[in-house]
Amino acid sequence: MATASSISSFLLPRWRQLSLTAIVVIILSATYLVFFAANTNSHASERAVIIPRGASFKTVLDSLQASGVIRVRWTLDLAGRTLGRTKSVKFGKYLFPRGLSNVGILNDLAEGKSRVLVQVLIPEGWRMERTALQFGKLLGIDSQRFIALCDRKDFRKELGVDAASIEGYLMPDTYKFLWETTEEEIIERMVEEFRIFYVDSLRKRQEESKLTLSQILTLASIVEGEAHLDRERPIIAGVYLNRLKKRMRLEADPTVQYVIPNGPRRLLFSDLRYDSPYNTYLYYGLPPGPINNPGRKSILAVLYPERNAFLYFVADGNGGHVFSRNYAEHQKAVNSYRRIRREAIRNQNPPS
Repeated sequence: MATASSISSFLLPRWRQLSLTAIVVIILSATYLVFFAANTNSHASERAVIIPRGASFKTVLDSLQASGVIRVRWTLDLAGRTLGRTKSVKFGKYLFPRGLSNVGILNDLAEGKSRVLVQVLIPEGWRMERTALQFGKLLGIDSQRFIALCDRKDFRKELGVDAASIEGYLMPDTYKFLWETTEEEIIERMVEEFRIFYVDSLRKRQEESKLTLSQILTLASIVEGEAHLDRERPIIAGVYLNRLKKRMRLEADPTVQYVIPNGPRRLLFSDLRYDSPYNTYLYYGLPPGPINNPGRKSILAVLYPERNAFLYFVADGNGGHVFSRNYAEHQKAVNSYRRIRREAIRNQNPPS
C-alpha cells in the first residue's frame, strides 16, 4: 500500500513539470504576442502615417496610435526597446499593410519600405514663392527656407545657375518626393529637370538668337504670363522680339503684376506708373530676370518664335488675342474688346 510520502514524491515532479510547461507556454505566448502577432489593423493601408524627420520613438508610437493603424501600443513599444530599434526610424509618409507584426513594423520603419511618394503638381508660370508654399503644404518643408535658398548666391553657384535668383530655373512638372525631402534636394531636382530639357540643340539655338540664357528665360516667363493658348505662344514671342528690335517698350502686363503690392490682381492705370525696373511700361528692354518659372512650351516659343510683323496684341474675349501690325489696328481691337467686356458685365448684372 502506497504511503503518503511516496504519493507526494510522485506528484511533486509532475507538478514541477506542469509548472515548467506552463511557464514555457506563457513565455512563448508572450513572445509571440510582443514580436510576431499581427498588430496592424485591417484598415491600416488606408490611413497614412506621417513620421517627421528626427521624430522620437514615442512620437512614432503616438502617430501610429492616433491614426488607428496599430492595435496595441505597448507591445510595439516593448518590442522596439527589447530589440534596440527605437533609434532606427526613417522619416516619411507611410501606408502600412494590414496584419503586420511588431517585428515587421520595426523592420519597415528602419528600411522605409512602406513609405509612399507624394505627388506634387507645379504648373507652368508659378513664382518660386507659390511653388515653395505648395511644397510646404504637400511635403511639410520649410517654405521660407526654400525661398531663401533660391536667393542664396553660394547655393546658386553650386547648382551652376548664373543668375540673380533661381526664379525661372524651377522647371514646372509633376514631381514625386518623399515626405519632408529637404529643400535643397527639391530645388536641385527641379533645376536638374530644366537641365535635362535644355539640351545642346536648344543651347545652340539660343546662341544663334544672340540672347543669353537669362534673357531667354525672362522673355519666356513673360510669354507664360500672357499666353493661354499654346498656338499663340510663338506669336506672342515674335511680337515681343519685334518690339525689342524696334527699341519699343514691351509694355507687358505680367511684368507689372510681378512687382505691384498685393499682386497679381487686376491692373489699374495707376499701376502702370509703379516705379520698378520690372515695369516694362516705364523701362525699355527686358526686366532684370524671369517673373515666374516658364514651362517648356514657352521656352521653345522664344527659341523658335513665329516670324511676323505684329507689334501689338489684346485679348479677344475668348481666351485668345487679336494681333495688330500698327497702333491704329490695335486701337480698333482694343475698342472691340472693351465692347465685349461691357456686354459681358451687363449680362452678369442685368437690370432689375
